[in-house]
Amino acid sequence: MRTERGGRNKARSLITFIGVSALAGALAAGLAIPFAGFAGVGSRAVVESVQDLPRELDVDPVAIRSRILASDGTLIATLYEQNRVPVPLSDISPIMQTAIVAIEDSRFYDHGALDLKGTLRAMIRNQTEGEVQQGGSSITQQYVKLSLVEKAKTAAERADATAVTYQRKLTELRYAIAIEDQLSKDEILERYLNLVNFGDGSYGVQAAAQHYFRTTAAKLTLPQAALLAGLVKNPTGYDPTNDLARSTARRDVVIRRMLELGVISLHQANQALRTPVIDLARVEPVPNGCANSRYPFYCDYVVSKLLENPALGATVKDRDHYLKTGGLTIRTSIDPRIQAAAQASIKEHSKRTDTAIAAITMVEPGTGVVKAMVQSKPYGNGRNHTNYNYNVEKSYAGGFGGFQNGSTMKAFTIAAALQKGFAMDYRINSPAQIDLSGKKFTTCTGWTRDRDYRPKNSTHSGDLTMVDAARFSTNTYFLQLSQRTGLCPIARIASRLGMYNAQTGGPLDQVVSMTLGVGYVTPLMLSNAYATFAARGKYCKPLLVVAVRDNGGRPIDTPGVECKQAIPRAVADGVNRVLSAVMMPGGTGGRLRFGTRDMGGKTGTIQQNLAVWFCGYTPNLAAAAVVADASIPYTNLMFRHTLDGVDIADPTGSGTAGPLWETAMQGALDGMPVKRFVAPPAKMIQGPASASSGQPNQNQPNQNQNQPNQNQNQNQPNQNRPTPN
Repeated sequence: MRTERGGRNKARSLITFIGVSALAGALAAGLAIPFAGFAGVGSRAVVESVQDLPRELDVDPVAIRSRILASDGTLIATLYEQNRVPVPLSDISPIMQTAIVAIEDSRFYDHGALDLKGTLRAMIRNQTEGEVQQGGSSITQQYVKLSLVEKAKTAAERADATAVTYQRKLTELRYAIAIEDQLSKDEILERYLNLVNFGDGSYGVQAAAQHYFRTTAAKLTLPQAALLAGLVKNPTGYDPTNDLARSTARRDVVIRRMLELGVISLHQANQALRTPVIDLARVEPVPNGCANSRYPFYCDYVVSKLLENPALGATVKDRDHYLKTGGLTIRTSIDPRIQAAAQASIKEHSKRTDTAIAAITMVEPGTGVVKAMVQSKPYGNGRNHTNYNYNVEKSYAGGFGGFQNGSTMKAFTIAAALQKGFAMDYRINSPAQIDLSGKKFTTCTGWTRDRDYRPKNSTHSGDLTMVDAARFSTNTYFLQLSQRTGLCPIARIASRLGMYNAQTGGPLDQVVSMTLGVGYVTPLMLSNAYATFAARGKYCKPLLVVAVRDNGGRPIDTPGVECKQAIPRAVADGVNRVLSAVMMPGGTGGRLRFGTRDMGGKTGTIQQNLAVWFCGYTPNLAAAAVVADASIPYTNLMFRHTLDGVDIADPTGSGTAGPLWETAMQGALDGMPVKRFVAPPAKMIQGPASASSGQPNQNQPNQNQNQPNQNQNQNQPNQNRPTPN
């Protein structure tokens, strides 16, 4: 096609325009305005108006759809205000270029900004008809109008950009003159074809080709190109998904016009006219937003994290707009293979019709990369659907805000005790029930107590070591251990490992029963904290957005892997050794163990069986699974609640949540290399003396050292006490 510049001489174009205006008394219907619109407007007024108009059009970048991808590059979701994928003219089939020029501006390559013949022809026809029947706007003028509409930020600006007034037409033409001087005809046509609306939510020829024909703009055939070219005049009215007969008639008009102009042969025209317009069954929907994603809950959470990134805009509104118009490519952490393994576990062990919910999050130790996030209730507003994400915190708009975590908190008590010098063979006489009423527990600000607290064990009792107590999840051992370490070290370690109240965003409560469960925590939070033990004490913030690139492929600043050494390596190694005992025969997680991998884990059951947990890990992967009542107020899982369509008779961390964890981990770890935990120091395994009497060994700090002389919280009741296993 010819690429000479139309309107190369600005002055000639302007003189031509003024001459036409003066001769006609107005641009009239040739510019889609009746003669009456210019009544009383003389040539001098037109000249003065034109002289006052801006000389250049500042064109905003076109809105381009953004894509959210999984870690393997597969598409998760598309975000857009306008479904558009710009392509260069070289990637648009010549027949498409010919078709659009034939029907919209057949003399496009022969005139400047204004097609004088076309304008006069349209003016005469419209005056004969007494109303607007034909427009005379060139493709350049149409491009200017579309660009002005794109630039409009408010309804008033959009109304101004489309108003049927001579001032608006004058403005368009003045801009068109400037555009013709700045760009070649091919450059103008390329921009036009990428900007125009082709109906049914498709903007630009590439998106339209994909949507209607599942092809690319480069591969469009004559009948396909004719259909798309015909849509431009009335994208809604000629939309084949709305009115197939009308779209057929319009397509045929385009084909006959092309024949009339001699740009196609009679044989080509006849073949095209006999070709079915479209196969409606093959129209490809282009889902928009996370609700239509294959991972909707995860996608929503990713978007919420993107909206926190100032590199995408100064305000949340700006970021949201950029996400939907910037043509971004967003690479996320989710691993489709691991996600599929977790989803398979949900499918195997639960049903969407269950009254209880199940959720699993899986995290990679040492990076914080979130590999999977699934739950039993599907996304939506219908029956047995939900808009809540049960894996994340409440501060995110769709976040449920977690559940109390039961005995999974004991892992942080173990870490605090080992860090303070308690050895794994540290013994405490742990009876079936213990009276802690009125006993003081130190906190970070003083001390606390519960006036009436007589907790029991649901498993083994006796003279136990830390390893024994972890294996059996003995409550009375860990309560006494937490009293001796103090609650502050437990709280600080939990905080450094990313634990906080998922409902309020505040720190976990330092209450007497803290080691048996506290706060409200999420599967994401807990799995990531346990991943820190697997990574030898290196805590990494959960990472969902791996990389963001703009439409030009340039990277946009986004938080990457962010890690720190939260606890000493030896302490983490010790926790791994202790929690490995849980996975051994006789341990509460013993029946969940599979293969020969090193594993650590912990069960959790909260008061009145409102939720049950299993959180476990290998050096490769950590996962937390929860089964809970998500109704408000919560009710006991034992009463009128089902999981996998069966009544939950005896909810436990290992028996109820455990199978979800086991199946997900088995599938996820398949094919991964076998890694081993590092052995802790010998002195951490065996202390120099027995502590059955409750006296610390030589490595144990005295519980009263550095205790603040404060009495705050001394009468604090110990509410919502969990009864874990």
